[in-house]
Amino acid sequence: MWTNILVFFVTFFFMEFMAWFSHKYIMHGFLWSLHADHHKKDHDSWFERNDAFFIFYAVVSIGFFLLWQYDILTIGLAIGLGIFAYGWTYFLVHDIFIHQRFKLFRNANNMYARAVRRAHKMHHKHIGKEHGECFGMLLVPFKYFKK
Repeated sequence: MWTNILVFFVTFFFMEFMAWFSHKYIMHGFLWSLHADHHKKDHDSWFERNDAFFIFYAVVSIGFFLLWQYDILTIGLAIGLGIFAYGWTYFLVHDIFIHQRFKLFRNANNMYARAVRRAHKMHHKHIGKEHGECFGMLLVPFKYFKK
C-alpha cells in the first residue's frame, strides 16, 4: 500500500516535469501546429487544437489503468491515478482558473494564485513558438511571487 501511495505522488510530481518538457520541446516545437491556437485563437470554436494534448495524457493514464487491470503492472493503478490527478489539477488551474474557460475561481486572492497567473501571463506574452518562458504550471519561478 505504501508503495502505491509513494508511486502516486512521485508520478504526480513527475508530471509537472513532463508538462514543462512537453510544453517547451513538443508544443513549442514540432507540434506547434496543435498548440498555436492556444496562444492566438484563429477559430470560433470553444475547443482548441491544443486540447489534443489533454486527450493524449488521458489515453496514457487509461493505458496504465489497463496494465494494472490485466495484472501486467502492479503499480499501474498508482501511476494512472497520478497522471489523472495531475491532469485534473492542470485542468482546474490552467483551463478554469487562468483561462476562465468556465467562469469559476475568478479571484486570485493569495500569493501563490497570483504568481501562477503572472507566470502564465508572461508565457502568453509571446504569441509565437520562440522566445517563450514559464513552461511549467504548478512550480512558479520566485520572481512571480513579488508584487
